[in-house]
Amino acid sequence: MNAGSLDIAARGLNALLMIGFGLALGAFVARRWNQPWGLFGIGAVTFVLSQVAHIPFNSLVLNALFTRLGWTDPASVGTLVGVAASLGLSAGVFEESARWLMFRLWARKARRWEEALMIGAGHGGIEAILLGGLAVYALIQVLALQGTDLASVVPADQVETARLQVEAYWAAPWYAALLGALERFFALCLHLSLSVLVLQAFVRRRWIWLFLAIGWHAFVDAAAVAASQVVGPYWTEALIGVFALLSLVIVAALREHAGKTPVSTSAGAPPGSRPPIGRQDEPPSVERLDDSRFAAGHS
Repeated sequence: MNAGSLDIAARGLNALLMIGFGLALGAFVARRWNQPWGLFGIGAVTFVLSQVAHIPFNSLVLNALFTRLGWTDPASVGTLVGVAASLGLSAGVFEESARWLMFRLWARKARRWEEALMIGAGHGGIEAILLGGLAVYALIQVLALQGTDLASVVPADQVETARLQVEAYWAAPWYAALLGALERFFALCLHLSLSVLVLQAFVRRRWIWLFLAIGWHAFVDAAAVAASQVVGPYWTEALIGVFALLSLVIVAALREHAGKTPVSTSAGAPPGSRPPIGRQDEPPSVERLDDSRFAAGHS
């Protein structure tokens, strides 16, 4: 199947927007709240490390579990609910646990709302950038195959599969190709809210905030998986758009708390003074944290 110039342009634009959205959010947060790009990098590395465990778990454990439970018929309501819930919970547990470990072990001084935003921008931004890169690679691959005898480039037993994949790639109308970029835009909003939620586990010292982040992530992912099978891609993106708006509400609501969080005054500093942007009071020591209500919730 040969593609027209509009199809090619739309798919190329989709890939570039994915990459652009990830970088643009980082640039916006860095400029608006004077945040260092190092925090963006921390969030990006955290996402990549989370996938080192997340992807093999889904491939080796969840897929085997689905087969064992007989969850192989996508038309079955039970299968759809079970698979969607499992995939959503998997994403929530691995990514939010990684985010918690990052705040706990790496970004130990990042305890401000705007710092969490920059880390969230890095977490969601690198995901968008990587997916955009894969979209560019896929476009180059299928363009290279146009007018080519597939039997000359793939094994004989895979020719039909390759042909179907190429046809499926070009089957969607050009405007549907832009849904990927739209979804990444919405996902960036989600990652901002998740980063701020996990931060609350430290500034409020309660485990419940980590569980809320896992639950919110799992719910959004599960709903998106289920909706994609029931209502199709357009209504699915509309639903994800609603989740994006709710995510921004969460971000705004937790900013109010961040402005009221008591901080200890350093020696010689006047009462009520605040540290400069990008800095903060020294976080509690490990020993002090272990004695807190936050640590008590872990026992």
